[in-house]
Amino acid sequence: MRKKSIKKNYMYNLIYQILTLITPFITTPYLSRVLGANGVGTYSYIDSVCSYFVLFATLGLTTFGQREVSYVQDDRKKRTIIFWETNIIELVASMLCMVAYVIFSLNQADANLYLVLVFNLLSVIANISWFFQGMEEFGKIVLRNIIFKFANIVFIFVCVRKKEDLFWYMFGMAFFAFINNASYWLTIPKYVDKPKLKELHPARHIKTVISLFIPTIAIQIYTVLDKTMIGMITKDAYENGYYEQALKISKLVLTVVTSLGTVMIPRIGYHYSKGDTEMVKTYMYRAYRFVWLCGIPLTLGLIAVSSNFVPWFFGSGYEKVVSLLGVLSMLILAIGINNVTGMQYLIPTERQTLFTITVIIGAVANFVLNFVLIRFLQSLGAAIASVVAETTIAVIQIYIVRRELSPYQIIKSGIHYYIAGGIMFVILMNIKNVFTPSILHTLALVIIGAVIYGVALVLMRDEFLLVNANNIIKKILKRC
Repeated sequence: MRKKSIKKNYMYNLIYQILTLITPFITTPYLSRVLGANGVGTYSYIDSVCSYFVLFATLGLTTFGQREVSYVQDDRKKRTIIFWETNIIELVASMLCMVAYVIFSLNQADANLYLVLVFNLLSVIANISWFFQGMEEFGKIVLRNIIFKFANIVFIFVCVRKKEDLFWYMFGMAFFAFINNASYWLTIPKYVDKPKLKELHPARHIKTVISLFIPTIAIQIYTVLDKTMIGMITKDAYENGYYEQALKISKLVLTVVTSLGTVMIPRIGYHYSKGDTEMVKTYMYRAYRFVWLCGIPLTLGLIAVSSNFVPWFFGSGYEKVVSLLGVLSMLILAIGINNVTGMQYLIPTERQTLFTITVIIGAVANFVLNFVLIRFLQSLGAAIASVVAETTIAVIQIYIVRRELSPYQIIKSGIHYYIAGGIMFVILMNIKNVFTPSILHTLALVIIGAVIYGVALVLMRDEFLLVNANNIIKKILKRC
């Protein structure tokens, strides 16, 4: 197999994931003022409803396709078969879900707002990014994302000018995602051949796909159901608007941590298929350490700067987002850890049943806590429920793999980052009130926090940081 750089693929995937969120991030200050919390909340609720149809359209095929392609990276014939078999299943599921969604939408009060999101289902049909992820060709994904995300940003600023333009905002979000996914097909002939129908047997994958679909359903419960339940229980679009904005920021920050996972899944799958368990363990411990290195300062830093960041970024009327961010920032570490154990280890090593059990436990916990807490704490209750669910999954998964991956070693590997992060957090909390809410002051707090954290790690001579920093510097100098 051609050697592919994990560091390079991580950077590609990090850019890809950030670009996936960059449109809402760049446009949020504008949209929060133009559409208001009510408009943002309406979109959040309708999009959460549409996502259930998207869920059944995708089944577990994104994870399945990426994993199966990673096993046969070196065999063009086998990957051709996997590619077309996966697409056949996805096409059938998507068409059925699209018909159901159109019928459902026509019976809603705001039918036009529901129907415009049919492009989300067309995006599922067109999406083959999982193939390039499985091939570890993350560079193929980045350029087209830059183009279409930029086009979407321009569209929003040109076409969304008042509260009544909510329809056009929703159209832009869904349509450009569809066009982006459709563009992947332009390069696919380089990697796979035309299908030979007699060689294709998609039905043989149904059992595996369903086994991967079950945890996908459970994951959806605590990533989307919270928005639906906020809307149904509170009947207040503003609460969904606050929650949507806070979740958007925490997800953007989380991207830095979870982007490594997408890169590691095919690499771990490849070594597992070769029987190289020691290399798999080596990569896993590195992944955990990376989560501690990035996750701790991002979590604590977000808590510390949120009161300075929210007022100037979202504008007036979004004060509740500060407390929501304080809770949702905890998702960065919780999701980071269970992403390593579950997505990067249990799935590539074909133990999706165990992964499913842990996710179902978390989903049940999330649903019950949502049902109780949203009634009393509204959107804040949903935030607490999400953090508890993700933390529960992380703990259970580490317990399951304890004989292969030492929990003690996992926790011990983060000791430098606990100390450095704690020092950074205490200092930031004591000086933040000196700074008034503004772009420059938020940036100043971020820089101060980063310097304190970095200096503390250097003083402790953290090997993981120093080795990787040294490698980056050498590469930069070499290119110069």
